[in-house]
Amino acid sequence: MFTPTAVIFVRHHVDCPHAKEPTGPNAGEFFKSCGCRKWIRWSQNGVQHRVSAKTSVWAEAETLCKKYNEKLTGHLLVQNGDRKTISNAIDLFLLDKEAQEIDAEGIKKYRRELARLQTYFAKIGKLYTDELDKATLTEFRGSWKAEYPSTQTRQKVQERLRAFLKFCHQCGWLKIVPQLSKIQVDEPPTMPLDEAQYAKLLKTSLAVFPAPKAARVHALIQLMKHSGLAIRDAVTLERGEIIKDKHYRVVTSRQKTGTDVSVVIPPAVANEVLTVLNGNPKYVFWNSGSGKEQSLVTNWQHDLRTVFRTAFGQDTDFTPHCLRDTFAVNLLNSGAPMEEVARALGNSIRVCEKHYAKWVKSRQDRLDSFVVASWQVLIRKAG
Repeated sequence: MFTPTAVIFVRHHVDCPHAKEPTGPNAGEFFKSCGCRKWIRWSQNGVQHRVSAKTSVWAEAETLCKKYNEKLTGHLLVQNGDRKTISNAIDLFLLDKEAQEIDAEGIKKYRRELARLQTYFAKIGKLYTDELDKATLTEFRGSWKAEYPSTQTRQKVQERLRAFLKFCHQCGWLKIVPQLSKIQVDEPPTMPLDEAQYAKLLKTSLAVFPAPKAARVHALIQLMKHSGLAIRDAVTLERGEIIKDKHYRVVTSRQKTGTDVSVVIPPAVANEVLTVLNGNPKYVFWNSGSGKEQSLVTNWQHDLRTVFRTAFGQDTDFTPHCLRDTFAVNLLNSGAPMEEVARALGNSIRVCEKHYAKWVKSRQDRLDSFVVASWQVLIRKAG
């Protein structure tokens, strides 16, 4: 097994005359005697780690470098007992997740987020699972906001981190699972568009982008509003998932929940979507059908947000998700039962009630009748 070795190097000031010394053991970044800051680096599992020695004195950097090498080579195992490196624990955890048949996208998220955890701890010289303490994990979590602006995403990241910590605890590598405070999720408001707002959005989509992109953006907006698909499901929709029996319909599976949905869409919308097909033999809106799916979703989100901000102002609360809200609220206003709306959205009834209960007119009318009846009871008693 390859044992990583930490070495000292120098980050010279731009005006340091020793930055470009002739070749040799003391050349360039290994010149010991200048007053530039000393750093330590090593490579592990294909990742290069760098950490400041916080000194400009080579001898002081050597003391710290020795400690890193003791950890990397396992010399501390004799006095500290059997320990597991964070790197090795991550590898085993991912193998365990693969054995649970977690989908490839989920495995990728675990790998990406745990790689950030490993890098963060390595930079401060913590390489073992028993060094996953609450204080450092809290500091690590403090860096998430820039990486994950959404509170909902940060909550999911913390759930994955906790799963890894519990795995380490169950394997005996971590005495206790550090309890991180709960992340409060900012619930997006339910924001359906009225007819005038929707008409303005469609008109703006044709003005913001040049053809033929404008036509594709227009078609995507139409599809999302009339099918209730979330943006990820819409932009990865396959040609074979638009079918025609008695009506045109979208038959697909929600990526977020895995729930199958089958929703009838107007013929005009279906024809518009089929007219702007991009030439890809499999997908409707995904040009290449390759590359990173998240990049595809992010790019389309950016385009739709541009349309919303152009139509309603830079500070608008409307987002692409409002198209899904509009679909749900229109169904409810037409008298569709909550369970049928949940089925069309690919959500549970509980989730739909949480977001859309106030839009069910029949429920409000029934509540109003009870309130009015209570007045009459009070009037009779008073009389």
